[in-house]
Amino acid sequence: MYRLLSAVTARAATPGGWGCGRRGAHQRAGLPHLGAGWVGGLGLGLGLALGVKLAGALRSAAPAPPPSDPDPETLPQAEPQAPKEQPLATWSPQTPELSRSRRFARAIDSSRDLLHRIKDEVGAPGIVVGVSVDGKEVWSEGLGYADVENRVPCKPETVMRIASISKSLTMVALAKLWEAGKLDLDIPVQHYVPEFPEKEYEGEKVSVTTRLLISHLSGIRHYEKDMKKVKEEKAYKALKMKETMESDQEKELKEKGGKSNERNDFAKAKVEQDNEAKGRNSKPVKKKNDFEQGELYLREKFENSIESLRLFKNDPLFFKPGSQFLYSTFGYSLLAAIVERASGYKYLDYMQKIFHDLDMLTTVQEENEPVIYNRARFYVYNKKKRLVNTPYVDNSYKWAGGGFLSTVGDLLKFGNAMLYGYQVGLFKNSNENLLPGYLKPETMVMIWTPVPNTEMSWDKEGKYAMAWGVVEKKQTYGSCRKQRHYASHTGGAVGASSVLLILPEELDAESINKKVPPRGIVVSIICNMQSVGLNSTALKIALEFDKDRSDLP
Repeated sequence: MYRLLSAVTARAATPGGWGCGRRGAHQRAGLPHLGAGWVGGLGLGLGLALGVKLAGALRSAAPAPPPSDPDPETLPQAEPQAPKEQPLATWSPQTPELSRSRRFARAIDSSRDLLHRIKDEVGAPGIVVGVSVDGKEVWSEGLGYADVENRVPCKPETVMRIASISKSLTMVALAKLWEAGKLDLDIPVQHYVPEFPEKEYEGEKVSVTTRLLISHLSGIRHYEKDMKKVKEEKAYKALKMKETMESDQEKELKEKGGKSNERNDFAKAKVEQDNEAKGRNSKPVKKKNDFEQGELYLREKFENSIESLRLFKNDPLFFKPGSQFLYSTFGYSLLAAIVERASGYKYLDYMQKIFHDLDMLTTVQEENEPVIYNRARFYVYNKKKRLVNTPYVDNSYKWAGGGFLSTVGDLLKFGNAMLYGYQVGLFKNSNENLLPGYLKPETMVMIWTPVPNTEMSWDKEGKYAMAWGVVEKKQTYGSCRKQRHYASHTGGAVGASSVLLILPEELDAESINKKVPPRGIVVSIICNMQSVGLNSTALKIALEFDKDRSDLP
């Protein structure tokens, strides 16, 4: 507009500046000559218009807030959000949390990148993560979609199936009853649930106890009903483990004794060939995985825990109780019935009381009818490798072993409550003002103590304890791999995967005297895609945050 004003003024002020044709026509029409007054009026009008334009431009030129880091998964469907409150220079309740988050910026960036990689690798629609350090949540974030069809992004409040992490929740109910003297872990379950028949194994009368049920040593089946397939698979795994141990022992002996002569080498090679042939011949018939089992997709609604026992109570035991580990969600259905009889409450009512005490306000049993805010949809890939919705299932037969919904935030609260109870006994002498844990320290030590004859399928370094998998601290060689102590439980359900991992701080005398529990890292991850192994990812994330926490006061 400024250039237009200058050009008009210059041309009007110059004789003949408007061109002969237009000026000649004006004069031929007998109109008065446009002189300097006309030019001045035109200049004034254009000047006012220019001023209005400049003022509007200045008003719209206020600095825009810097854009947040773009998330390729959530950018197309980002929801409008209210502007975030900026931290003030003076103290405010948000200031410490924001400060802590900034101090873990490197760990957050690294962990976010790892989650993007895992998500892309398995083709998961959505994944949500939460991390707390020393009892304070420092990071929670959702990647991808909670609902693909409606383009609803995952967020920290997204509610998903937590699958077998439900077993760890049920353990709290059993532990509270045990602490109160209402439950004996070592008497036959028929004392509480006479509806469950007494059992025999190979003609011998045997006892199934609550303690054996908790650690999957009862012999009660899982989803696979074919005992022969299960036993063949167990025998095959045992043979492979034995061969590995023998091979390791031979290596150690060779290192100690030096080189063997050719004759001994030939004999060893012959034994190895025989073992390989034996292993090939004893390879079991391929057993269906859990997601190929019909019982996983039950649609029948069971009114209570006692009713759900009819699915398996008359089936034979696969092993003698206490002799072998056989992971069994049905065993936890029986535990739910034990909770009901020992407490005098319905299982779900008793669990809701526990969730209320632990401030887990978004954790509920999965039911189809209720409206549950922020509930995700669940997905699987079909035979054509297309993403589809999972079929409808009713989890009322296994609420105790895999039927709850929750958020990463609630799982962090649960994990920190367990960590606090585990550590508070160590801090009690240095700080008498500490509140008691939800479970007693001796109870938590019992729960997190590995049980003989058990397995931890999601980490071969560990053992199953009491509704938790536990890896103990270990270091074999100097300046080499150091195995950290941690407890975790994973979950796999129709259209969902999950993990809750707790990495306690390695405490020393100075830490105990100057700090308060809980001390350590808690990581929770939930995903709306089945068959996604998340334990190793959670452990890597926990170790990333553990690296950065050393600078915290």
